[in-house]
Amino acid sequence: MSTRNTSQQATGQPPHNAHPYEGADCHGGSDSSKTLVAGSRRIALAGAPNAGKTSIYNALTGLHAKTGNYPGVTVQRSLGTCKIGNTTLTIEDLPGAYSLDPISPDEEIVHDVLTGTSTTVSAPDALVIVVDATTLQRGMNFIAEALALDLPTCLVVTMTDELTRRSGRLDVAALGQALGIPAVRVVGNRGIGLPELRKRLTEVADWQRPPLAPPTTPSEVASWADSILAAADYEAPQQDRVTTVVDRVLLHPVLGSLVFFAIMYAFFQAIFTWAAPFQDAVEGGFSALGALVHSWLDDSHPLLAGLLGDGIIGGVGSVLTFIPQIIIMFLIIAVLEGVGYMSRAAFLMDKIMSRAGLEGRAFVALLSSLACAIPGIMATRTLPSTKDRVATMLAAPLMTCSARLPVYVIMISLTVDGGAKIGPFGARGVVMFALYLLGAVSAMAAAWAVKQLTDRGNILLPFYMEMPPYRMPRVRTVLIMVWDACKGFLKKAGTIITLTTVILWVLLNVPMRSDAQFEAFCASDTQCAAISAAVEKPESSTVKGDDGEVITDPEELDKLLEAQKTSYTMDNSWAAKGGKAVQPVFEPLGFDWRINVAVLSSLAARETFVATLGQIAAAEDPEEPTTHLATMTYQQDTLTNKAGDKLFNPATVVAILVFFVYALQCMATAGAMRRETGSWKWPIIAFVYMFVTAWVMAAITHAFVAFFI
Repeated sequence: MSTRNTSQQATGQPPHNAHPYEGADCHGGSDSSKTLVAGSRRIALAGAPNAGKTSIYNALTGLHAKTGNYPGVTVQRSLGTCKIGNTTLTIEDLPGAYSLDPISPDEEIVHDVLTGTSTTVSAPDALVIVVDATTLQRGMNFIAEALALDLPTCLVVTMTDELTRRSGRLDVAALGQALGIPAVRVVGNRGIGLPELRKRLTEVADWQRPPLAPPTTPSEVASWADSILAAADYEAPQQDRVTTVVDRVLLHPVLGSLVFFAIMYAFFQAIFTWAAPFQDAVEGGFSALGALVHSWLDDSHPLLAGLLGDGIIGGVGSVLTFIPQIIIMFLIIAVLEGVGYMSRAAFLMDKIMSRAGLEGRAFVALLSSLACAIPGIMATRTLPSTKDRVATMLAAPLMTCSARLPVYVIMISLTVDGGAKIGPFGARGVVMFALYLLGAVSAMAAAWAVKQLTDRGNILLPFYMEMPPYRMPRVRTVLIMVWDACKGFLKKAGTIITLTTVILWVLLNVPMRSDAQFEAFCASDTQCAAISAAVEKPESSTVKGDDGEVITDPEELDKLLEAQKTSYTMDNSWAAKGGKAVQPVFEPLGFDWRINVAVLSSLAARETFVATLGQIAAAEDPEEPTTHLATMTYQQDTLTNKAGDKLFNPATVVAILVFFVYALQCMATAGAMRRETGSWKWPIIAFVYMFVTAWVMAAITHAFVAFFI
């Protein structure tokens, strides 16, 4: 356990909804109703963070709620159903809490639900206290507070195998007798005790009650706890020897920091190196599918061919190409969580967080934002201070979430050669690491600025973080986490991104252009006229390909002319008009209307930036859309580029990357911030300051790179 020795000072209740335990839940359907099944008993699971509540919840309900061996994973109530024989129960998973005297919103949820003081949900019919055998001494305070509620109560003791391995001991049955309540030993990863627990849950009416209410004063509680533990023949575990040795390195201020950055760097190198072959295969599959659709439908149903081949397959397929990176990213994160490293990372970052005026718990929220800013924002419920919560929420969107990954990968791939090295390291991985580091540093800077403006005299609360022993991660848990991440990515691709790409396809293709209009344009355009003439007389072609060779193949010339038709339609579409309307804003960044349209579409979801570019590229070159992106050129002179210059040049690519480091291109994140603060004030502030920062930093970076290249 780590702690920062500072004075405790309450700073007020955090701003949140009138009922902070309401809202959507990713794993079981958090709900304000009393039960999920009419007439069923509602049984709550409560206990300290990392005690194993959510694992038991998953085992009882069959759901896949996220688990972790560090605090802040479960921050809201979740409901699921459990059918045992003819009995149906509603199981409620509550956030972790060390006490029923709340100091943070997540602990307030536990207090309000268990005491029945909530205005939206009654107290549960029964309570299951989950306690870790290795930290039982500390957990006795929560047990005493929970027993004072006078609810039918059962005790579940977890980690008894770990206790035994570390030379501790406990008589669970004697513990239950001393407390006066039923007690069950559960080892979740081996299924031990779960059948007995299920049987106990069907016998709530027969659960015995403590003969005497536990004491309430601290000194009396301490004496009571000692007598109970003595009756249960409890001996605390010894420190795990492997953990002690490894922590001498990983928790060392210098060595631990070096290991942390080495792990993070290997993380980003793996995203490129391991995923590359699989990504190429997926990209090739979608390209072939798009070309096949065109070959089937171009003659009979050209509009349908465009919608399916360019809009859906070209747009959505360009996003799904990054599935291998998503798998690798969450696989590594799941392994790091399972082995017990995340709490060490939080400990190492505590001192850095304090420089920004935040406590180490804020790191857990920021760490969660690497997957998605929304759970990161929700994880701020573990912070006692209102101002810390706001500062962390304004900083969380700057952490590089998985939605930015497709943007980073495709932009880096367009600029940095796959074989390039920076010293002994792959250049692409180095650039990716630099972008993630820039996001993290910027998040710290943003939090510091907010704290300076809102809370100059803040005294940080002590930070406590449990250090679980190192253990091999459970394969099932790792696979579930990876699957859930991929499922979420696929769900977004199948809903928001698909809908957005269909809308964009329509906007890119209306108003429709007649053959006569295209012929008139082609006659006035030098390149189009040359291609048209070459189609008529391939042997007299003057059209050159990317390799500088004259193209005389009739089929290839036909594809080039078709691409000219597509470009003509897109250049005069409603989407083009929208992109050109905002050109004065983005021109200093080197963006043309096509990039502008992609930036605007990314307000729905960051991934649609890639989907939009993929759709445009697929429309012009269905067989090799990614390759076509690299050859796109400016269509007219800009402030910094001339017509015919390469569109995705180093300066523009770097500007795009920097823009997406800072811009709040996700309305779902803004919505989550609104739900947590109960006001649109902070989401609006976040969007404005991040957009201004993104524009300024991108403009400076573009000018700097353009000057030297």
